Amino acid sequence: MAADPPVEPIRLLPLLPRRPGPSFVVDVDGSPTGHRALVWALREAARREGTVLAVAAVDPPADDPLPGQRPSDVDAREAALARADAAVVRAIAETGVSGRVRTVAVDRSLLDALSTAARGGDLVLVGSGGRTLLRPLAPRFPGRRLASGA
Repeated sequence: MAADPPVEPIRLLPLLPRRPGPSFVVDVDGSPTGHRALVWALREAARREGTVLAVAAVDPPADDPLPGQRPSDVDAREAALARADAAVVRAIAETGVSGRVRTVAVDRSLLDALSTAARGGDLVLVGSGGRTLLRPLAPRFPGRRLASGA
């Protein structure tokens, strides 16, 4: 009887990861509206397995001779980051959701560009991997409206 050829193990391809969880960018400006937005984003991130990026905007110094040409003052950036951290701690205490949030201080111009894109403007991200044009999703129209409380 002839010997059977050796059996080789089957090599399984790794499973493709699911679509990445959503990222929620929240402008933490110290207002009650900003706090409610942060609380909502934390709860939604926990529900949808996403992450929250709490952003504190740093305004350029008023006496800057070249506005927008150099990074903001280090002290202003650290103060903005401390404000964002305090807002996050307060929101975590209210929601009980932790581990899904990061804080960052960015220049006001970057936050303005993101806000413009959120309102329908074009935002083109250019990096070493190429260019990407971010566009808002087409609006979804409800098929039928239900009466309130239905």
